[in-house]
Amino acid sequence: MTAFPVAVAAALAACGTDAGSSGPGPEVVSETIGDTTVVRTLSGSVWGAEATLVPEVSIGELDGPEEYLFGSIYSIAVGGEGRVYVLDGQAKEIRVFDSDGAYVETVARGGEGPGELNNASSVAVLQDGRIVAHEPGDMLVEVVGPGPGDRALWPYTPGAIIVPVKPLSIDRNGRILVPAAGTTPDGDFVQYVFVMGSDGVVVDSIVPPGDGFEPPFVEVRLPFPVAGRSTATRFVPFTARHYWTIHPNGHFVTGISTDYRIDLGRDDDVLRIERAYEPVPASEPERGYHREQVAAGLRRTQPDWSWNGPPIPETKPPFRGLVTGRDGRLWVQLWAEARPVVNEDHDPDNPRSEPVTWESPVRYDAFEPDGTYLGVLVAPDGFVTRPEPIFDGEQVWAVTRDELGVERVVRSRIEVGGG
Repeated sequence: MTAFPVAVAAALAACGTDAGSSGPGPEVVSETIGDTTVVRTLSGSVWGAEATLVPEVSIGELDGPEEYLFGSIYSIAVGGEGRVYVLDGQAKEIRVFDSDGAYVETVARGGEGPGELNNASSVAVLQDGRIVAHEPGDMLVEVVGPGPGDRALWPYTPGAIIVPVKPLSIDRNGRILVPAAGTTPDGDFVQYVFVMGSDGVVVDSIVPPGDGFEPPFVEVRLPFPVAGRSTATRFVPFTARHYWTIHPNGHFVTGISTDYRIDLGRDDDVLRIERAYEPVPASEPERGYHREQVAAGLRRTQPDWSWNGPPIPETKPPFRGLVTGRDGRLWVQLWAEARPVVNEDHDPDNPRSEPVTWESPVRYDAFEPDGTYLGVLVAPDGFVTRPEPIFDGEQVWAVTRDELGVERVVRSRIEVGGG
């Protein structure tokens, strides 16, 4: 094993980003352990300051033409010439907009025939322009195009694996990666990624590394067995989770949030990204709020239920999600300090209506594919993390939701130090 400090002040700043950079750059230590290359950022960043998002194009209205009114956006995709594909789960439509946000066409509508949407959960675009949508309930992928009347249905498994756990994606080799999950006859929850060629033939099914990690939980006794189980569980808030996503190189990005440690699979090795961080505190009122949320849910099944697991931690894990950009960058969603917000629509007669909720800003750490730490991106109010944003270079496409609940797709540029 070898370990050595890496001088990065000039080199990393030079290979940084069009978004700009300032400061001396990150302090990094690297080492090689077997087939794993570890890149650990001790301090600093390429950007040298927090980055924010500057909106450039917005798609969606409160009132106006029907094609600009969204009911519930399940998924977005970006294709050639910057076209934006929006899957509206409520309307069961895939609408296409040009790079300036102007409506182009609706390429799929609700129905049960080829090219019609039954209960699609995510959408992506192949390199040849074909549009693919995941229909988890029917265990298949819908294909639209490339011609106006071209339609196809591609099944991916005969099993009862029907729950979407991630949006489907396309890797750099044009393969379609379909994440799905379900419960085995023994009651075990399993996750797979089905790998399809561009012809729809399933060539592999793979399990994310680290799958099977069980966070601390509390449990409730069920009134009758379900799938062979007599209890149901809820994870303890602010405890570590297993997170994963798929990189454009076709390999997994995985991490268990006990530590700031994320593994990126590559063709010949694994890149491990680590970063020194200060744990974010979880205040006593915030912990109490989440504890009551869990307890209230379980008491609907067992009215006399009492807490039967470990206490909620006083600090939050380092991260709470992983997203990969189309350019290969890694975006690590961070836990942040939360604040109480009065619920103006609180209904005291509704036991599920809370007088106060807790909200925290959306923040991401950004890394280049080689592990270089770029810095922190702070998203604006209303920024939605589900469906997953699309990151590509200095542009970000994401769903936003305003105080009236109106959803829009916004394309923004990353600006460093402008907030």
